[in-house]
Amino acid sequence: MKVIALIPARYAASRFPAKLMSDLCGKPVIVRTYLSTLATGVFDKVMVVTDHRDIADQITAIGGDVYFSHFPHESGSDRIAEAARNMEGDIFVNVQGDEPFQDTRSLADLVAAFKSPEVKVASLMSCFTPVDGSVNSNIVKVVVDKNDYALYFSRSEIPFFRNTAVTRKAYRHIGVYAYRKETLLTFTQMDKTYLEEAEMLEQLRLLENGIRIKMVETQHEAIAIDTPEDLQKAIHYFQKLNE
Repeated sequence: MKVIALIPARYAASRFPAKLMSDLCGKPVIVRTYLSTLATGVFDKVMVVTDHRDIADQITAIGGDVYFSHFPHESGSDRIAEAARNMEGDIFVNVQGDEPFQDTRSLADLVAAFKSPEVKVASLMSCFTPVDGSVNSNIVKVVVDKNDYALYFSRSEIPFFRNTAVTRKAYRHIGVYAYRKETLLTFTQMDKTYLEEAEMLEQLRLLENGIRIKMVETQHEAIAIDTPEDLQKAIHYFQKLNE
């Protein structure tokens, strides 16, 4: 089974323009992400997929692999699908370009889910106590069935604890996706769906089309850089790792 990590890297960002080119202790964020993903040893190939020459130049300068997008794309999944279409591989993992500290165990567990032939798509989740985060619409929540397949994703609080005697436990969705190649290509050809449009969560398109998503629990808390404040957190984290 050939497993390939594709890192979609868009230059523009509404909340933090050019964030992937921001300096993170001597290297741009996207370079840190690429090197961190490569260092896990989980993948047969790691490649950055971008539409911007500056990002491409940073990766090629360290000997990394780059696919330059030929078309504009609305999402990371669409971007990696363009690259995957003409690549030989069985499992394609969408690693977020703004998450520079990838975790070996999480990614290995995610890939291991595909040992079951019924798994077509898999993603990560972490357990949290839904007190403060439950009302934060930037935190995507997921509820799962007894076999850890996603039942629903939402920006709202799910589950809603009408019974206050129940222990409050919920799952935060971590946006790393793994696909079988044919499922990735099929998914990105589907029209947007009602719930996807309402919640602005593309993974709901899969559920609305009857494609199940296997959720893999992780203890790793990824640092996603969405704002300048997030970048400062990442810098402090990196400095502590290297003390």
